[in-house]
Amino acid sequence: MAGIGVAEVRSSLARVARALAANKDHLTELDQAMGDGDLGITAGKMAAALESYVEQEPPEDVGTYVAQAGMAVNRAASSSLGTLLATALMRAGKEVRGQHELTPSDLARMLAAADTGVQERGKAKPGDKTIIDVLHPAAETAVAAVAEGAAPEVVAERTLRAARDGRDAVTPLRSKIGRAGWIGERTEGLVDPGCEAGVIILSAILDGFEETA
Repeated sequence: MAGIGVAEVRSSLARVARALAANKDHLTELDQAMGDGDLGITAGKMAAALESYVEQEPPEDVGTYVAQAGMAVNRAASSSLGTLLATALMRAGKEVRGQHELTPSDLARMLAAADTGVQERGKAKPGDKTIIDVLHPAAETAVAAVAEGAAPEVVAERTLRAARDGRDAVTPLRSKIGRAGWIGERTEGLVDPGCEAGVIILSAILDGFEETA
């Protein structure tokens, strides 16, 4: 597998932008059921920020490019999910700052760094029924699969499956964080919109992974 450079990362960010834009209404519906309803607006702002960002000429430093994408998202969408995605990107970029190409091991480290950053920023932990319940198992699975020596496409497939399983595992639970936590038992059995957004984002990134494998 050839190293993953800024061109491939740029394509991944463009896919994320398209996926968020395409799922705005879906995320709004999920968010409304949990007592809020503005996640679709946030998704649209994040999508627009990433669309504008990828149109600019990127630096060769992949880490700097990813971190600056986080800054762009943070400027455009200051809501909870926007802040968390910005944190994820900035932490992931910091992990590989100075590198012009990435390996599967680098990508796994970036995902783990994003997970740690989002947990610290959002003050949530696995089981609280938030995007962490997608990001954390995905990161753990990616790190383990890479350490095992799995092929890149297998790493991607396992990581995405872990993300979806994480979302589904907490769907029966009661939300504990944010406005969704206020309505308590009414959230039981409902898909958490943050979890769904996490799956959408990771799907957009990982579904294109085999093209570079």
